[in-house]
Amino acid sequence: MAGLTTYIKESFEELKNNVSWTPWPEAQKLTVIVAVFSILFSLAIWGVDTVFSKAVKAYFDLIH
Repeated sequence: MAGLTTYIKESFEELKNNVSWTPWPEAQKLTVIVAVFSILFSLAIWGVDTVFSKAVKAYFDLIH
């Protein structure tokens, strides 16, 4: 258990002293960019899924 405590303490120490953090305004800007592209990508996938669903349904309606 002492090893785990030491590991956690050393991890926090490394985060405070050795990690270079992105400035807050840049982090906010990048977060917005990621959110916008995630929404656009999900809408594109939804659109392709809808088209394929209708195509498959039309195909099977023709068969029966």
